[in-house]
Amino acid sequence: MIEVSHYSKRYGAHEAVQDLSFTVQPGAVFGLLGSNGAGKTTTIRALVGLTRPTSGTVRVAGFDVWKEPVKAKAAFGYIPDRPYLYGKLTARELLRFVGQLYKVEGADAEIDRWLTLFRLEDFGNELIETFSHGMRQKVAIISAMLPDPGVLIIDEPMVGLDPHAARQVRELFRAHADRGRTVLLTTHSLPLAEAVCDRLVVLDRGRVLGEGTMDDLRTRTGTAAGGVHGDSLERIFFRLMEEEQEEERQRREVVAAG
Repeated sequence: MIEVSHYSKRYGAHEAVQDLSFTVQPGAVFGLLGSNGAGKTTTIRALVGLTRPTSGTVRVAGFDVWKEPVKAKAAFGYIPDRPYLYGKLTARELLRFVGQLYKVEGADAEIDRWLTLFRLEDFGNELIETFSHGMRQKVAIISAMLPDPGVLIIDEPMVGLDPHAARQVRELFRAHADRGRTVLLTTHSLPLAEAVCDRLVVLDRGRVLGEGTMDDLRTRTGTAAGGVHGDSLERIFFRLMEEEQEEERQRREVVAAG
């Protein structure tokens, strides 16, 4: 489980995230959506212990990430948007290191299985520094999922992946949640979010514009009647953005008139 309670992050006078609260239950894929600068990565960095909250709390698997960092970090796998991997190691050496760190039973057999799944079986003994960006992304995904974590935290997972691998990754995230795990992801890909996420939060400049299931968001934006199954997430997303821009314009007019 992931619990974010009244989380805020300020950089000087700029408030990157404002009073954000949400809970991700086991068995769910939860999506954080928003434009660049919306606060998605800032929230992810707080959850994985890279950015300290200005206020509020973030918990993973019941552990406060900043008060019990070792226990919290042992409970999740993390796939960053720009993974740093040790280039002078081979893919197999890196994955063996991860397996030893997390005490994965039968690690060598699991590593072989993952490398084969991502069509990297012929590159397992090659140095990571020779890999393409997409191949490195695959190794980062394997590293996060090899220990079979109870919580999976993902920042822009599809960067650099070919269509076959992207489909595999979607299915892996969905299957991970269906086994009772918790999955939180940020993405710019609205079709990906619509395909795999059970619940969504739409952020803009650190504020929540909408939260809930697809049906909740359709009702929130008055778009429930569109299409066979209701409007797409893309239309809902832009409707929320338009509403926020209109509210901002009205606020400025009130300030100017006052």
